[in-house]
Amino acid sequence: MSIARSVSVEFQGIEKSFGPVQVLHGVSFALEPGRVVGLLGENGAGKSTLMKILAGYERPTAGSLRVNGEPRQFGNSRDAEALGIVLIHQELNLADDLTVAQNIFLGHERKKGWLLDDATMEREAADALAAVGLKVAPSTQVRRLIVAEKQLVEVAKAISRQARLLIMDEPTATLTPGETERLFRLIAKLRDDGVTVVYISHKLDEVERITDEVIVMRDGRFVARAATATLTRHEMANLMVGRELSDLFPPRDAVAHDGPVALRVQGFTVQGWASDASFEVRAGEILGFAGLVGAGRTELFEGLLGLRPARGSVQMQGRSLPGGTGWPSPREAARDGLTYLSEDRKGKGLHVHFGLQPNLTLMTLDRHARPWLKPASERAALEAAVKDYGIRTGSLDVKASSLSGGNQQKLALAKVLQPQPKVVVLDEPTRGVDVGAKRDIYFLIQRLAREGLAVIVISSELMELIGLCHRVVVMHAGRVAATLDAAHLTEEELIAHATGTRREAIA
Repeated sequence: MSIARSVSVEFQGIEKSFGPVQVLHGVSFALEPGRVVGLLGENGAGKSTLMKILAGYERPTAGSLRVNGEPRQFGNSRDAEALGIVLIHQELNLADDLTVAQNIFLGHERKKGWLLDDATMEREAADALAAVGLKVAPSTQVRRLIVAEKQLVEVAKAISRQARLLIMDEPTATLTPGETERLFRLIAKLRDDGVTVVYISHKLDEVERITDEVIVMRDGRFVARAATATLTRHEMANLMVGRELSDLFPPRDAVAHDGPVALRVQGFTVQGWASDASFEVRAGEILGFAGLVGAGRTELFEGLLGLRPARGSVQMQGRSLPGGTGWPSPREAARDGLTYLSEDRKGKGLHVHFGLQPNLTLMTLDRHARPWLKPASERAALEAAVKDYGIRTGSLDVKASSLSGGNQQKLALAKVLQPQPKVVVLDEPTRGVDVGAKRDIYFLIQRLAREGLAVIVISSELMELIGLCHRVVVMHAGRVAATLDAAHLTEEELIAHATGTRREAIA
């Protein structure tokens, strides 16, 4: 089947149920060619389910889908791709053990007779990589790439399939500002070529900048459509949550600079990633870590937790760790009062195919298992966490995978807080969550600091660091470039230090 020059789509009364749970309720709207459409809604609003129906990954329970005026029901994603409809998933869908070129053409291999045409695939893969600005060899094994590079491989894969309607689900979550700019230029070029782009993002500044119009969904229903230029970000957020959403960030509390130091790190080096890093965080303080992808922020803390080779001086609540290194393992760190929430929520933060209860209590099983495992104790802990952290779930007896992204993140937060740490490190705590869940998490972080915890927030969102933190450590090329206090927290200052264009540090 040949790919149409342009693709128009109309959803007519689309409904979708998973068992007794209905997630889409009579959704109707159209997508016209050559437009960049922002699809907005809280996690659980039905955005991804609707797009999976369009891309052939799910079938509607009721209603119809028309493509270029003709009714269509796709049996699988290949049927949709044959019409030029391609979905780039939020969760990366790559085979780590294959090369970049093999991933780009997986299931769509070029052949010479009965044999694979590797030369053609590598040449075409190189063209697709150049289009997205990714400078890696097509023969590179995917497992050697960082997350941001893998995201660009996904975009290159979609381009290689001659997408005429391209769905992007949180495409910039792992990209640097420079990579994001290249992606935006590519989206503008695709639009000029008549491609429809559906842009799903919780970053409303990006939606405001890149889209022509926005469509808002709430609770599985279509609720609004408007030209982007007619809406402010605040109005977009209010439409998403169905109520006035003001004061996204809590008011910043004063922190006592002469309070007790909870964690002091001096001259810490993580082989290949961070060099001679020094910082301290006090009880009741929210300390941010900024920097571009590859600056060494995550790797610095992985070194502290014993996940990477490291050396340096570490003091926890005034007690020096022996051996001139960090902790031997995350378990030992947790016993000493330091816990860490990974940026990879579904890969390292949660076991998404486990229930809520085992996910929550995994780090504190000894508390619920003396002398044997006590399900009633675990259940009580889960009931308390659901209430305390605002985890929205229809039942306590479901898998973590059934929760929306924001509620998964709240469960992961509850998990690392179960050991009652003195210092908690939150790596990208709001990545991939909607604006309502972000606000909940921001107020939770403030509450933790008010209760006396030292909170470290690693984030790629500059406004998040500016809105939350008392101080921000900026890393550049594996080194601490500056430590900025609240008076100097501006996007310009953070970017200047993160890119190495500002030499003097403001302490």
